Amino acid sequence: MLNHFDIKQIEERGGSVESVLREIEFFKNGFPYLKIDAPATPERGIKQLKKEEQDMAVQQFEEFTGSVCKFVPASGAASRMFKELFDGLTLLEKGEDIDPKSSVNHFFERTDSYAFYSDLIKMSDFNAADRLSVIRKTLSSPGLNYASMPKGLIKFHKYTEETRTAFEEHLVEAALYAKGKNGIAKLIVTVSPEHVTGFKSLFEEVRSKYENRYDVTYDVIFTLQKPSTDTIAVDENNEPFRKTDGSLLFRPGGHGALIENLNDINDDIVIIKNIDNVVKEKLLSDTIKWKKVLGGVLLYYQEKIFNYINILDGELDSQITTEIKDFLEREFCIKLPSVPDSIFTEFLRAKLNRPLRVCGMVKNLGEPGGGPYIVYDADGSTSLQILESAQLDMNNPVTAHLMERATHFNPVDIVCSFKDYKGEKFDLNKFVDHETGFISYKSLEGRILKAQELPGLWNGAMSQWNTLFVEVPVSIFNPVKTIFDLLRPEHLD
Repeated sequence: MLNHFDIKQIEERGGSVESVLREIEFFKNGFPYLKIDAPATPERGIKQLKKEEQDMAVQQFEEFTGSVCKFVPASGAASRMFKELFDGLTLLEKGEDIDPKSSVNHFFERTDSYAFYSDLIKMSDFNAADRLSVIRKTLSSPGLNYASMPKGLIKFHKYTEETRTAFEEHLVEAALYAKGKNGIAKLIVTVSPEHVTGFKSLFEEVRSKYENRYDVTYDVIFTLQKPSTDTIAVDENNEPFRKTDGSLLFRPGGHGALIENLNDINDDIVIIKNIDNVVKEKLLSDTIKWKKVLGGVLLYYQEKIFNYINILDGELDSQITTEIKDFLEREFCIKLPSVPDSIFTEFLRAKLNRPLRVCGMVKNLGEPGGGPYIVYDADGSTSLQILESAQLDMNNPVTAHLMERATHFNPVDIVCSFKDYKGEKFDLNKFVDHETGFISYKSLEGRILKAQELPGLWNGAMSQWNTLFVEVPVSIFNPVKTIFDLLRPEHLD
């Protein structure tokens, strides 16, 4: 299946033959569905904090003297933001009319409300009355070329004296909740190779403005998804897909590949947030508060876990092991299987000694779909997991019923730590569930291929972390999935 040229290609990319063969087996056998015990709800699995608990968590986070880092996945292209505009462009190029009730027509009626409008009108040949020109100038080059840009470089918000891109809003956020006692706000942004220069140029252009305004010093690192995390593609017979020159085809492994980038971070606390989930500064108070709440909750439970591990390393009695067992089940929904007494203490220790994450969860008004669940693990225990609907057997009536009972969804609002009780880093690769990837069909050169995504960053890539879910207000979740989302109140004046 693999010849010596293939092996050389794999090794030159920093990958391993073992990983490639494992991926091919997943193509052949598929990924197993996960078995859920129940949706995580406020009754079991999602913590609803009282006002005094919120205040205590904020205080604990603000008193923290360790290092904090904000991690923002931002390498994806913004092309999907503009799907409807491309549809409108096709109609206009055919000489057809835009439906007056369509979202595209709304775009034309509100073009001057967008933060990037000021850039459009600076173009000498821009004509606001020429709809075809407006779309072309927005999406293509010559023009803003937004269809080829990452979301981080698109102007999201308009202020009295300035406009801000999504990346700039993350700089502001970092200054307001991720600044350390040394005055440094560290931000790691994952970008694609072709846009590194654009991000660096923008940062250097605005850096001093925000550093002076918020009394902060930025430590910003732009990092790339590693080629070694790309996954092999196969044909319809599950044989390696070969390009015309006979070489193997590798494709980006999705956001789950970023576990490698996280693994390079050495900070004590890492805050994870998507690039498109930002609001105008006047609406930031909830975001700031709840990031600190989640951070304080993490510190509180991390201290308890470290204390328990230290106790397990000393003299034991059955009372303390029972206390730890109850703690894991009560706080983390980790229900332990029957384990022989001879290894029970070590089993408890292994359950405690893991990376820790606290994830905000937002009410979804009962809509079914991906989100927080209590899941059966391979060792027979249960744990809290963030699942996508593709990981669940929708044709199983029991699973479908459990999904209908789901009350919350995942806004990607995560505060985590991957240092152990001795202050040493965990190797995050050891806590990935490799059997939670995704398979999709694509085409290249007129041929069908099968592509594989690695376990999602906050799904299978963190499957074996200790997880806590905390209810957060919907006001912290304001993603921009389409260009029309920028016309929502939280993105306008």
